[in-house]
Amino acid sequence: MNAVRISAFALIIAGGLGLAYGGFSYTKSTQQAQVGPLELTVNEQETVNIPIWAGVAAIAVGALLLVAPRNS
Repeated sequence: MNAVRISAFALIIAGGLGLAYGGFSYTKSTQQAQVGPLELTVNEQETVNIPIWAGVAAIAVGALLLVAPRNS
């Protein structure tokens, strides 16, 4: 399997996951204050939404890479 086919499969899988889950979240720690030996840290939950058009576009580009003629 060459690099183009691997990239095509990766795009199709990533697009499918993007459509299935719609986004992902992660925790970000920030230091708010430090007074002497005391330190105040806040954990914030951040969410990244993946647009539907991005998932569909990734699947379409992956499919085009699979069916495109190759010059060998």
